[in-house]
Amino acid sequence: MQFGIFSVSDITQDPTTGRTPTEHERIKGWIAMAQKAEEVGLDVFAAGEHHNPPFFSSSPTTILGHIAAKTERLILSTATTLITTNDPVKIAEDFAMLQHLADGRVDLTLGRGNTGPVYPWFGKDIRDGIELAIENYALLRKLWTEPVVNWQGKHRTPLTGYTSTPAPLDGVAPFVWHGSIRSPQIAEQAAYYGDGFFHNNIFWNKEHTQRMVRLYRSRFAHYGHGEPEQAIVGLGGQIFMKSTEREAKERFRPFFDVAPVYGHGPSLEEFTEATPLTVGTPEQVIERTLSFRDYAGDYQRQMFLVDHAGLPLEEVLEQIEILGTEVVPVLRREFDAVRQAGVPDAPTHAARVAAAREAGTQLGEQGNAWQQQSARDDLDTGASIARQGAEA
Repeated sequence: MQFGIFSVSDITQDPTTGRTPTEHERIKGWIAMAQKAEEVGLDVFAAGEHHNPPFFSSSPTTILGHIAAKTERLILSTATTLITTNDPVKIAEDFAMLQHLADGRVDLTLGRGNTGPVYPWFGKDIRDGIELAIENYALLRKLWTEPVVNWQGKHRTPLTGYTSTPAPLDGVAPFVWHGSIRSPQIAEQAAYYGDGFFHNNIFWNKEHTQRMVRLYRSRFAHYGHGEPEQAIVGLGGQIFMKSTEREAKERFRPFFDVAPVYGHGPSLEEFTEATPLTVGTPEQVIERTLSFRDYAGDYQRQMFLVDHAGLPLEEVLEQIEILGTEVVPVLRREFDAVRQAGVPDAPTHAARVAAAREAGTQLGEQGNAWQQQSARDDLDTGASIARQGAEA
């Protein structure tokens, strides 16, 4: 199982001091966070993507490439790569390049994005969000698995005789997680391709998370990729820790109240009761996180949000320190002790390359259900995924 941190890249005023960090400070802070994450034994650092204030992360691959040069073991991922407004050709190129620079320590989480104005800024319509997610990913798969691509779709100009460069490292494309909070069509898409499903798990109650994960697992099995428990699941979460619950709540409450992701709404107590947000001691974070398995089953990746709402960098680094030294070692031990036989490990580049070689084939040549289906017209495929997800 992999553990890590992710960031939505907000720039928020510290409500306790009135100071707002600069973009430069927040960008440099990400570097410090990633290095601290590796130092304390975490597995993953994931960068969000946004193109509007108060966020700064407009180019995740740029900063992840820099972090790759500053780290040796950390898996570099995205909290969201906007499959809807980014050109899939550029996604294919950028992440393959990053994969080479990081010696394979790369995967990505695709998402639609829920900021309406961003779509027209990139020449798209938010009403086409699901269609774009489906069509663009079908093209991205082709770009990463076929040496020469001839393609025509609805939302992009056709490609004729196109070869994406560089090719994925070792012939194995970065692992893809499909991220969603509320869209069953995205769970359906992840299941259809046998990819990972990442449920953000920071806004909704456990019953909603359970329904989304169960849908993905059942459809994963339906498409012939394995048993439901073999599906690859990731969960988000959000935490703030101090030595006592009282101290944690007193310190975090001012930040919670103005947080751009959930502030100006329910109280801290109401929100922690209704969602996975945990504000308390490391022991309380451990207990709450272990309970995720009760409704999500055995899963492969747990990510934590720790740097939002104006929290100063020194406090964020303290949270990462506690997470890596006091919380994650216990979570690893406890999750491993109860994991069912047959549940796959979290995906890594090395393991996926070894599996491809053992099978005597490259990933793009595997005769699985996806390749048989991919010969169909992309629009028909997209319509099927959208329909199945809507019905679910």
